[in-house]
Amino acid sequence: MSAIQEIQHYTMPVTFMDSEDTVYLPSQLGSNIRILTENNMDIDALDLIILGCGELRGQDFRSSYSSGPDEIRRELYQLHYWHQQVRIGDLGNIIEGASVNDTRAALRSVLAELHQMGKKVLILGGSHDLTLQQYQVFRELDEIVDLTVVDMLADLNQESDNRYDNYLMEALVETPNYVRHFNLIGFQSYYVNPLLIETFDKLRFDCVRVGRARENIDLLEPYFRNTHIGSIDINAIRYSDAPANRLASPNGFYGDEMCKITRFAGMSTHMKSLGIYGYQPEMDSHGITAKLLAQMIWYYIDGLQVQKTESPLEERDQFFEYHITFTDNNALFLKSKKTNRWWMQLPDESFMPCSHQDYISACNNEIPERWMRELERLV
Repeated sequence: MSAIQEIQHYTMPVTFMDSEDTVYLPSQLGSNIRILTENNMDIDALDLIILGCGELRGQDFRSSYSSGPDEIRRELYQLHYWHQQVRIGDLGNIIEGASVNDTRAALRSVLAELHQMGKKVLILGGSHDLTLQQYQVFRELDEIVDLTVVDMLADLNQESDNRYDNYLMEALVETPNYVRHFNLIGFQSYYVNPLLIETFDKLRFDCVRVGRARENIDLLEPYFRNTHIGSIDINAIRYSDAPANRLASPNGFYGDEMCKITRFAGMSTHMKSLGIYGYQPEMDSHGITAKLLAQMIWYYIDGLQVQKTESPLEERDQFFEYHITFTDNNALFLKSKKTNRWWMQLPDESFMPCSHQDYISACNNEIPERWMRELERLV
């Protein structure tokens, strides 16, 4: 079976527009996203593939297959297309399996085929445990990855039989393990066992509390730059901005902050798949959550366009170079002339993503925390 036939076997093309009279303007995404069907499956020239998977039984075995991906599409397709350099295709939705494991296997198979084709994939979930299917694509190929999760929780509850609560156990604990580095962004301390955060710290994983993250959202960008797998649970967004999720909290990121975060994800050269999970349309008052998720995706696409303009680090004429010494360490910082992003050189002469604040710390003869933690991981 060819890769295209494999994909068609597990997916159902977008159909929600067939029952509606919506006519999109030439400038709207609905007129510019290529709907992939059996007769139009040419994806070679596409930069981004949208894929829905409404599987929620990993969160609640009584749940029916969600129409959430199509509700998000309704809002997304109405937004205007400012990003002519980014070519987008919509593969439709994973067909619901007889069991939750059947759906997971179908999702994993489609993601694996798209990964082999070198395509970036945006997954519209479904429950957050589907993140594991993103990871398993790399594990089956023996590929080492960086994983970044945006979530108010840390889904490592060993006492729960619910996959939604403990899916990270398999990704982070099972051997052999292929996660080089893990970032947990936006967790809320009162919902997370402090011993778990201490364990993450001992493993040199980075955990950023929501309060600290919101102090300066721009400092989150370097966490995404080397990330291969991105996963967002919308419970990380405060209830007032995204009410349509089972574990909504009165605190969390504001909607505009999440749009910045998805833009950072789009700017990542390494990111192969981004999943947005947890949307439950039956709880969505006035469709406000679907509107926010559509805007988050718009900013993700905006990040993809920015990423296309970035120069390789080898093209040094495209970067400003700053040679400094801090605590007896000679260091080179690079700043992109195109995107204003920063990198700092490690003792082995490799470069890692950093922020302007890291450069300021080094100028003040302080060791940037990001630099120190990376050295600890390299030991």
